[in-house]
Amino acid sequence: MRRLVSTLLTTLALPLAAPAAHADEAAASAMLDEMAGNAGRLRVFLQAMPKGGDLHNHLGGSVYAEDFLKVAAAKGMCADAGITRIVPGPCPAELQIGPMAEKDPFTYAKLIDAISTRGFQKGIGPALVSGHNQFFSSFRKFGPAADGEDARWLADAFASAGRNNLVYVELMHNPDSTTPFMLSAPDAPLGVDGIAAAYKRDLPAAQALVAPAIAEVDEEEAFAKKRLGCGTKAADPGCGVAMHYIYSAMRGLPPQVVWRSMLAGFVLADKDPRFVGVNIVMPEDDPVALRDYDLHMAMFRFLEAKYPKVNVTMHAGELALGLVPPKDLEDHIGKAVASGAKRIGHGVDIAYEVNAPETLARMARDGIGVEINLTSNAVILGVEGGVHPLHLYRSMGVPVMLSTDDEGVLRSDMTNEHVRAVQQQGLHYTDLKELARNSLEYSFAPGASLWADRRYGAVVAPCATDFTAGSCKAFLAKNEKATLQARLEMNFDRFERSLDRFKARQGAAGD
Repeated sequence: MRRLVSTLLTTLALPLAAPAAHADEAAASAMLDEMAGNAGRLRVFLQAMPKGGDLHNHLGGSVYAEDFLKVAAAKGMCADAGITRIVPGPCPAELQIGPMAEKDPFTYAKLIDAISTRGFQKGIGPALVSGHNQFFSSFRKFGPAADGEDARWLADAFASAGRNNLVYVELMHNPDSTTPFMLSAPDAPLGVDGIAAAYKRDLPAAQALVAPAIAEVDEEEAFAKKRLGCGTKAADPGCGVAMHYIYSAMRGLPPQVVWRSMLAGFVLADKDPRFVGVNIVMPEDDPVALRDYDLHMAMFRFLEAKYPKVNVTMHAGELALGLVPPKDLEDHIGKAVASGAKRIGHGVDIAYEVNAPETLARMARDGIGVEINLTSNAVILGVEGGVHPLHLYRSMGVPVMLSTDDEGVLRSDMTNEHVRAVQQQGLHYTDLKELARNSLEYSFAPGASLWADRRYGAVVAPCATDFTAGSCKAFLAKNEKATLQARLEMNFDRFERSLDRFKARQGAAGD
């Protein structure tokens, strides 16, 4: 926090709403519109464009297959005989991952396709495997290489955020030390009427998880910072990214296991300020997840009452017509909102909900934002272009923000999400700027906002004149969210004043 404030205050000495800034924004907007049909120029521009936060990012899915294979090779792991997954060694020489990249690159490429969605997205692979199944099955296929490597993946997550000009990430990450508590849940039924007794029974064990979990994350962060060279002259840009964590409950498991996973998240988020919220994950169309959806909402309501300071964001509406019967599209988002969700992840099936107008109105009124994952929704659900509800949400006043979901498995990154937003959703520069601001305004970063009443451009009184004013320095020092927002504005100002580097050269080859 102090490092972010220091960086901000030593580099920005301009009034936020200087007249030149408006002209620069208009120039950036015109430039983006002019290059929207040129994929190469668009990528260059959007790569450099400042972005706010990535609020929907799974650590386990953020890793590219090639990185899993590097770790697998170092551990002496192998491909199975069908070249469909990573397995522990030993194995015949031709299946050893270590030498495979050099000696048999075609088999190596086949393995990459098998443990990610790369092949599916290029039309390669089994014809009867859907994007949904290819995606979710990938986690089992690379699992052996993932174990025990969270610190390395954390470093990669920082690096990716820095490379894509983000200032903030909320990373879904469960410390490994909490897993035994979850998996040792009793094999017994659990209904709504048993939640209070389960809480009394499990609370002491959940509280005992806190210290080991904090120590584990301390070690992971120290490793990541060292790996990235933070604090040195060769520091990776990711060192400048602020990061908090979201704990994930597991909806596709037996009720007692789901309960313990959720309880662990609330207890940890209540004690460790790095954990700013709790989510619920796994395929929403899973039969168990569908069966127990109302039970899971009851669990959330119970724990929110016990831990009112813990934020909640929920995967809800990650469904599409045809994936499940229409009845299963009727109310998941509405129930999540009614059960305390401050943000919704995906929210794809909103148009099919029976009370969609009322749910959308409440989301707009209460500032319940939607984490939009364009690549994920296209690959997993087949929902993209005009079928995607992004414009529905915006038209109803619901705040939206772009996020990556599982950029490694999906072969994407945050810049690619912006490219899709321009090319497939028709967004313009000022739209993207609004979404970037949304990603910080509706984040769970602690502290007050830079913006008065969530009106972008209406800066709070302490900073209304100048970010370097003494009153503003004092305000930013106490409010991480405002610091991140001020940093984003600084980045926009610098970007919009350097547009010449993106201009097409008249008379150049290809004009």
